[in-house]
Amino acid sequence: MPEIFAHRGLHVTERENTIGAFEAAVALGVDGVELDVRRTRDGVLVVHHDGHIGHLIIVDSLASELPDYVPTLQDVMKACTGVKVNVEIKNISSEPGYDKTGDFARSVLNCLHENNWESNVIISSFDKATCAVVRSFDSMMEVAWLLWKEELSDAITQAHVLGFNAVNPHFTKVDAVVMAQANELGIKVNTWTVNKPSDISAMALLGVNTIITDDPKTALSLTRK
Repeated sequence: MPEIFAHRGLHVTERENTIGAFEAAVALGVDGVELDVRRTRDGVLVVHHDGHIGHLIIVDSLASELPDYVPTLQDVMKACTGVKVNVEIKNISSEPGYDKTGDFARSVLNCLHENNWESNVIISSFDKATCAVVRSFDSMMEVAWLLWKEELSDAITQAHVLGFNAVNPHFTKVDAVVMAQANELGIKVNTWTVNKPSDISAMALLGVNTIITDDPKTALSLTRK
């Protein structure tokens, strides 16, 4: 039975990546939530998907300049007590402020360790180098490489070699052959963003480890029968 993660919280009625969305997801009974973390100019870790908010570029802005609805990672983690949290580090080479040094990833790890949250967290990133940095800093943290254009079979092999725990591919890339390879190498498969009932059922039948979805209510009803 796959775990069901609410993508950016329960944002059917709440603004995504906000305290309200995460609290609603927890109340619904999800296994976990997925969120996006960025870092402001003054080093505050905040939860927001896009690199900008209106005219503000997050990495170039002070935390105090951001809208009140943008929460800190600490506040979100407190709101998500009792469920797992997939923390996606938004460190993208095509965006302003890309961090090659590993300092951003280290600051995320420090926040989690200082608050004893590491056991309930999966750290993911589309940036393979960021995933590798997390693994080099912390041998125990669960690390998942987010995938989009990469060839999935090759990525699973790379994840195994690099010591990652999981790959997070788009669900359309996953089939029985992929699952057999991942199971053989001990790599978890966490699929995103699975919203249609037929796709949710198909991923469950394939035996994926996690379904990240915008419709966790439906996903829970289909997989908990």
